[in-house]
Amino acid sequence: MKPLENLVVLDFSQFLAGPAAAMRLADLGARVIKIERPGTGDICRQLYISNLGVEGDSTLFHSINRNKQGYAANLKDPADLEKIRYLISKADVLIENFRPGVMDKLGLGYEAVRTINPRLVYATVTGYGSQGPWVGKPGQDLLAQSMSGLSWLTGDEGDGPVPMGLAVADLTASAHLVQGILACLVRRGVTSEGGRVEVSLLESILDLQFEVITTHLNDGEKSPQRSAVRNAHAYLGAPYGIYATADGHLALAMGSIPVLGELLNCPALLAYQERQSWFDQRDEIKSILRDHLTTNTTTHWLSILEPADIWCADVLSWERLRQTEGYRVLDMEQEVLCPAGTPLKTLRCPIRIDGMISKFPIGAPAIGQHTDAINYEFNI
Repeated sequence: MKPLENLVVLDFSQFLAGPAAAMRLADLGARVIKIERPGTGDICRQLYISNLGVEGDSTLFHSINRNKQGYAANLKDPADLEKIRYLISKADVLIENFRPGVMDKLGLGYEAVRTINPRLVYATVTGYGSQGPWVGKPGQDLLAQSMSGLSWLTGDEGDGPVPMGLAVADLTASAHLVQGILACLVRRGVTSEGGRVEVSLLESILDLQFEVITTHLNDGEKSPQRSAVRNAHAYLGAPYGIYATADGHLALAMGSIPVLGELLNCPALLAYQERQSWFDQRDEIKSILRDHLTTNTTTHWLSILEPADIWCADVLSWERLRQTEGYRVLDMEQEVLCPAGTPLKTLRCPIRIDGMISKFPIGAPAIGQHTDAINYEFNI
């Protein structure tokens, strides 16, 4: 039995953070019913991250909405709204990410629905919280990244602000939403009362930076200083970074510069005996490493560094990663079937329960695919 089996989740959310959270609950055994407007459905169906689509919808939509049931309802239609209210009375979790105030106008805000179902865990994702001057700003990942300070940590000094190449604000908020929902469900098991969970893209991406922001708050509020040479962390000293080799790249994490000098047969590094110099003269040291590491192959350097317990790694592409035994043994890939039978390769849930991994053959639903069956089941 999966941990969340027999729990019903109503997923009103669109785009990425909310749907991804609902999918993770489904991975853990919950029954997730995706509520969409008739006709157009979730806006994410037409939000493409490439030109690749599946059965008329984006691969992004399919990747974050697998293993859900589809229910179509017009929330502005009184008859449909009444059906939704009935489903809410039977649900355990509700997830929504409308702009602040929208659910209240529909009569589905937290205070309204808790009278319908006091045991409901009501979960909300916003861009910037529910109060303050930024409430009306679009809750979009790149915008949240840009407003959070994160873009001044990536890239080399002189590059200007560099965003991360992933929807990191959405995905972090999604994880936080799941954590909050699960915490409320545990509390409900004790008190029999539901609760409200709220996360925002900005708060989550600030929390993602808690280590470096804590440093900033306690070092005289100095601005982060990225390395001009192979930067990988604005605060860590040499050798931290990724370096080109004769045939690829090598990642070096924290380590002793003199020890590296001995192991790599690079006498120039032996001059930096003091740990403080690894920070103060970071770019000098990394420039020496950059030039020296190009003189031989990645495999050569790994054969020296790994036996010495130096934190290092090859820098793999997805193609090379998928050919490794280390990747294969994780068994991360799965195939799901879309509503019309089109197979879609994707990744499985990364969580193991009692030593078991979870894979599901069911892809994302078509708009309203299960409306009739759900209405019949709940006698709506």
